Amino acid sequence: MRQVVLDTETTGLEPNDGHRVIEIGCVEVINRKITGNNLHIYLNPMREIDEGALAVHGITEEFLADKPTFDKVVDEFLAFVDGAELVIHNAPFDVGFLNHELRMLGSAYGSIEQRCGVLDTLVMARQKHPGQKNNLDALCRRYDVENGHRELHGALLDAEILADVYLAMTGGQTRLSLGGSDSAEQGGAAVAEAIRRLDAGRSGLKVVRASESEISRHNDKLSAIGGSNGEPTLWEKMERGELH
Repeated sequence: MRQVVLDTETTGLEPNDGHRVIEIGCVEVINRKITGNNLHIYLNPMREIDEGALAVHGITEEFLADKPTFDKVVDEFLAFVDGAELVIHNAPFDVGFLNHELRMLGSAYGSIEQRCGVLDTLVMARQKHPGQKNNLDALCRRYDVENGHRELHGALLDAEILADVYLAMTGGQTRLSLGGSDSAEQGGAAVAEAIRRLDAGRSGLKVVRASESEISRHNDKLSAIGGSNGEPTLWEKMERGELH
């Protein structure tokens, strides 16, 4: 299976208000292995960036001034994602922006959904962890994914982090214990991961039985443990059914 973990950064929150994509980050995953084959594109949106968006990603209009517009990279982008399952956190946001960019180029390119499957990890996380925070930072803490280097949002950086989170979230727990409210939920996966199956055709275990002299010394020891008052030992009481 080929998957592409994808994230975007934009000039604002709503494409219908004319906001545009300014960064695309894609991380390729094949058969649950991160291949290192990534796609990273900065785009000139030909418009201003909202202050709120700038505070999130720190990408300035000056930095993007010499970057290509979307129409110049659309073929490269679509060639990379075509036929893959896109793994996106809060997919309606990113897919909505990408479809808006495609529509601006005419009907020939169609939509993202016509080219790719889409898996929303936010929906998946909410199903696995109802009533908890499920943003990317919270999932990093929950699944022990390192994100200390993430001071600002960035499409490629967030896609790389999301790839690790997605693989951890869908691969089962690999440790015997995980603190917090996830422990009971993931306990079954932990046991499954921890068990090492032995070869059914292996030779049987050697049974070493006690010799008569060893049994005799054992009984003498039990008699001594019984004390000097003549009371029976605990083991004798258990054999007689006097202890339960």
